[in-house]
Amino acid sequence: MLARRIGITVLGVIMVAGIVAAMVRYTRQVEKGLAKAPAAGSVKLLKERADIPPFTATDVTGKPVSTAKLRGKVVLVNFWATWCPPCREEIPALIELQKKYKDELQIIGVAQDSGSAEDVRRFMEANGMNYPSVLSTPELEKVFPGVYALPTTFVLDHDGRLAQKHVGLLNTGVTELEMQALSGTNPALRVVYAEDEDKVRLANAAQANKIPGIDLSKLPPDRKAEALKQLNSEHCTCGCGLTLAQCRIDDPNCGVSLPLAQDLVTKIEAGK
Repeated sequence: MLARRIGITVLGVIMVAGIVAAMVRYTRQVEKGLAKAPAAGSVKLLKERADIPPFTATDVTGKPVSTAKLRGKVVLVNFWATWCPPCREEIPALIELQKKYKDELQIIGVAQDSGSAEDVRRFMEANGMNYPSVLSTPELEKVFPGVYALPTTFVLDHDGRLAQKHVGLLNTGVTELEMQALSGTNPALRVVYAEDEDKVRLANAAQANKIPGIDLSKLPPDRKAEALKQLNSEHCTCGCGLTLAQCRIDDPNCGVSLPLAQDLVTKIEAGK
């Protein structure tokens, strides 16, 4: 009986210690997040802003889009795709931002779909998108490098310089504050200048569209979309807790995710 009581007591101590340790880890994570977040009434923008060359393209409705003619406005260049869940999720918020700040802001979508411009146009019409979208090209990807996941949004100031970049689902409250600070519509905002931290790990449920070590160029559009969908949903078994796509981007040297991803693409290529 005594041994049993001692065992129960020890088990209780271990459980309490585990709970306390978990609480400490959680508190540290929260404190770390708070330390990185800008204070209330402030907004974080890049300290050093790179000049983004102006570009001219034709949107999916056949109308010209020129960023050179948008000087004086804040411009959001949003890389997206119709197959990308977080892209679809943020569209209503982008529509509202464009509607609310039509005189100060212009959103331009860059669709990375493998289908036709007509397919994208129909999707935009069905979803009431009130801003233009062009199809992605190698030339555009040179102007906006580092688009390894969707959605990715580049925030340009009124001089066409990169003021901020977001990978993953936008926090539209933060994006609106960035727009207000850059357009001068909220002079009370305090700007916190930060270094460019272009994180590799996917955040906010971003969908990878380029997978290190995996060649998707030979797949037809429908199978490429299916491959990306599965790579962004099936998890790696290396213990990282990430999807295959996330693991490949976060750790291109992972010896577990590479063969799993290759096998998945091979099966899709073969139509299995």
